[in-house]
Amino acid sequence: MIELRSVTKQYRADGGGFTALRDVDLRIAAGEFVAVVGKSGSGKSTLLNLVAGIDRPTAGEVRVAGTALGGLDESLLAAWRGRNVGVVFQFFQLLPTLTVLENTTLPMDLCSTRSPRAARARAMELLEQVGIADQAGKLPSGLSGGQQQRAAIARALANDPPVLVADEPTGNLDSRTAAAVLDLLAATAGQGRTVLMVTHERDVVGLVDRVVTLADGSVERDVRTPGARAEVSHG
Repeated sequence: MIELRSVTKQYRADGGGFTALRDVDLRIAAGEFVAVVGKSGSGKSTLLNLVAGIDRPTAGEVRVAGTALGGLDESLLAAWRGRNVGVVFQFFQLLPTLTVLENTTLPMDLCSTRSPRAARARAMELLEQVGIADQAGKLPSGLSGGQQQRAAIARALANDPPVLVADEPTGNLDSRTAAAVLDLLAATAGQGRTVLMVTHERDVVGLVDRVVTLADGSVERDVRTPGARAEVSHG
């Protein structure tokens, strides 16, 4: 479902360049729940941005859901992303002037994947699944942090993408709420969706299939966790 082949990402900066990822090889099977960990600056968010098609590698190839992303121009890449990758951010990124329901229907409106009536029904179904259907008519400011993150997950799932990427989805939440969000992401993977999550959470071993550790832009370790459902296909 996700494959990186000899991927390097460099950024230009004053006084020289910076290599965020260095010759990374990584393969993730459909339905795996993979946590990416590492110190700040190790390349975690850069990896997620490449998988989501938000950024492009300097060298190497990124393939997601059967598509080589390097072969798509910006407009095709945006269209591909809208249908194939859901993105969950640490700070939710919900549009403040739209209700929770409207935020959830937005991806379907932008990609024209459903009629307005069907989009509304799909959004309510997702909000029910994440446990906040009763908050559908509220603005994001009226929700707690945990509720906003649940709404963000529902929005990310709106177009039923095969891949979900989450960048520190629990970093702005208390420990109890964080555990509930992690359980929700694990349930999403249990439905057959591939989930790639950057996290600083330490208690994820019992939830994820693999833990990939980055150090200085390279894969330092790639370890299956006890009870993992899929074989590691790294390398």
